[in-house]
Amino acid sequence: MNARKILIAGPYRGGTGGDPRLIAKNLQRLEEMALQVYQRGHLPLIGEWVALPLAKAAGSQPLGDEISDAYMYPVAHRLIEHCDAILRIPGESTGADNDVRVAQQHGIAVYYHLDEIENIHAARPQP
Repeated sequence: MNARKILIAGPYRGGTGGDPRLIAKNLQRLEEMALQVYQRGHLPLIGEWVALPLAKAAGSQPLGDEISDAYMYPVAHRLIEHCDAILRIPGESTGADNDVRVAQQHGIAVYYHLDEIENIHAARPQP
């Protein structure tokens, strides 16, 4: 099997009440899962890695303002169209639920557990 592009979908702002520390924890959780997907030999993607810099360049100030909202979901949906799969990690998230819906509409695989993703580096040592 070849490496797959896998979008990690889960809570970012969801369940945080806008608290920057909780948002940072959510991003850390997404990134920790991205590392595990990478270690299995695939290319992980997180929508915020693309959306946040774009929103900032467009003039977004606080997270959740009208400008950032104009980028967050649409960027993820564009990414999904270029992914081979989505990994939906646990936690309440309207955005991640929408990502799953978009993936299903495009016939893209949706995984709910890391073990569902083939480890193509199982026999090779990791750097």
